[in-house]
Amino acid sequence: MTVVAAVDCGTNSIRLLVAQEAAPPLGGLRDLHREMRVVRLGQGVDATKQFADEAIERTRVALSDYVDVMRSLGVERVRMVATSATRDARNRDVFFAMTAELLGCVVEGAQAEVITGDEEARLSFRGAVGELDPAEGPFVVTDLGGGSTEVVLGGAEGVSAAYSADVGCVRTTERALHSDPPTADEVRDATQFIHDRLAVAFDAVPVEGAHTWVGVAGTLTTIAAVNAGMDVYDSDAIHLSRIGINDLDRVCHDLVAMTRDARAALGPMHPGRVDVIGGGALVTLELARVLSERAGISELVVSEHDILDGIALGLLD
Repeated sequence: MTVVAAVDCGTNSIRLLVAQEAAPPLGGLRDLHREMRVVRLGQGVDATKQFADEAIERTRVALSDYVDVMRSLGVERVRMVATSATRDARNRDVFFAMTAELLGCVVEGAQAEVITGDEEARLSFRGAVGELDPAEGPFVVTDLGGGSTEVVLGGAEGVSAAYSADVGCVRTTERALHSDPPTADEVRDATQFIHDRLAVAFDAVPVEGAHTWVGVAGTLTTIAAVNAGMDVYDSDAIHLSRIGINDLDRVCHDLVAMTRDARAALGPMHPGRVDVIGGGALVTLELARVLSERAGISELVVSEHDILDGIALGLLD
């Protein structure tokens, strides 16, 4: 069976999925390797519109290791997508040259590509809902990243509306959350920034008819793990777990109010998320508020499958 590799390079992390088509009758994907590293490619991009040299180097080191994995597993097709930070950076040619040099060792001519927010949303939706009962739809999928948050509405027939808002855990933190812990004024400013950016998304995506909220990406999976009281992050236990809105509200407010050291001491907290999880928690609170008010949604379903799975499925189509 064909072995494919999907790479998602976002504002905060770079992730790899190597997979092949699952044997009938299951269909879908069979994971051969799945990995995530926090490289903070989007360091300072919101303010400077430039990639920092050290951020490019961190990304290069991670991607070089991923290429070694791809070659060892016999990857035949590869697609690497770059999202919010790369859309914003003026010096992205440096990034593209680096990815072309490395990925060309796997498949001749391969390099990263910048995708639109709309395509990012559609790929995330395909990966997120593939294992859910269609009867639970229509679904609203939120992909809360470092620089952007995608809001996508759809069902068994596919995506009906999508919007990519320029707000995420890194962008929010760099804009407003400078103290440890954040001051009340900083939280207020961050909340207003999030509200304004997401209001445009919810004007474009009519979530009123949605029945199920599905959340993907590291902020939401980490919040789910903290809510579950995990000592160590367990992706199998988190995948398709559910959190009531009241518990979500409590955990998010706790994370925002914590010091950096208190967040770092949480068992399932990845070191690369410690500095930005408060910003992500504030975005989550606004998502929960709007979906509760407009659609009557009372819980979040957390999926470990997202844009990576959507990319891999596309390579196998």
